[in-house]
Amino acid sequence: MESMKELEGKRVLVTGGTGSLGQTLVKRMLSGEMGKPANITVFSRDEAKQHYMRLDFLQKKAATDDVIYQNSSDLLNFRIGDVRDYAALTAALRDADVVFHAAALKQVPSCEYFPFEAVLTNIFGAQNLVRSIRENNFQIKLVVGISTDKACKPINVMGMTKALQERVLIEANRDCPNTRFMCVRYGNVIASRGSIVPLFVEQARNNESLTVTLAEMTRFLLSLDRAVDTVFAAISNGKRGETFVPKVPAANITDLAKAVIGNKDLQIIYTGIRPGEKVHEIMVSEEECFRTRELGDYYVIMPVLPELRDESEFVPTLSKEYSSSDNNLSVDELRELLGSANNEIKQFLSDK
Repeated sequence: MESMKELEGKRVLVTGGTGSLGQTLVKRMLSGEMGKPANITVFSRDEAKQHYMRLDFLQKKAATDDVIYQNSSDLLNFRIGDVRDYAALTAALRDADVVFHAAALKQVPSCEYFPFEAVLTNIFGAQNLVRSIRENNFQIKLVVGISTDKACKPINVMGMTKALQERVLIEANRDCPNTRFMCVRYGNVIASRGSIVPLFVEQARNNESLTVTLAEMTRFLLSLDRAVDTVFAAISNGKRGETFVPKVPAANITDLAKAVIGNKDLQIIYTGIRPGEKVHEIMVSEEECFRTRELGDYYVIMPVLPELRDESEFVPTLSKEYSSSDNNLSVDELRELLGSANNEIKQFLSDK
């Protein structure tokens, strides 16, 4: 799909912009591939992460031959605030044309132990966003909510709250007719903070046993750039209320551990399933199949509310749920995927 200049001259707000996805999204926007934004504002509650993100971007601007960071000090702004705080969020939204809503509590065990905290951030945060646009009549053209495969047939608090976040944002198309609300849903990002691959690499580097919760466990895998590609595909090609899902590889986690171990003589230890963990992840449920179309490298789920759907006829592209239990990569294929996803991981694999 051809890239459009959807962000040319736009004022962009990224909630949760200091996270792994947020930082990659900001970097890609600064590259100008979707047009040069008028400005980009990172809105988050962690002043330390904002400070180091600011320094990181300024240093890269000075140290790289790339033009990505040219004038980034003028383009890139930071705001302290929490999506739970209606007033702080409203102040940030006042000057926005486009919003990427990435703020979330997303660690599965943490959400199990603090479920209401997840409700406040993941559900109330999304509702504050919608309420602020509606009550203040902000002329925001586009909102993209960043969701997760765990929101599909959820069994854990994180997934349940993200599923409701999806519904809050999609229903908002009825209340805010001048704003296009969409979602993207994807699986495990290979090199993001707190994910399994950096843990495996650290364990292998220290010649420790690799810990896997369950032998049968599978997960979808994608790079941060593939996640951002999905966001850009949605804003270029998506309609109100749609959810974009990338077609990505899946892996058995035991095979993933073997790919990291390589020729090292290390054991794999099974520690038992953690609170709220699924054995397999689903990105499109069997109930969603009948309203899912195909668009290049993506599946597009049309909104659950019939009044938001496009009336044009189409043939559903899936006959069964899109699950990580199907078509798993081999160990060799996983080594190749890992090497292409992250320079640190690539260096580790090549050193062995």
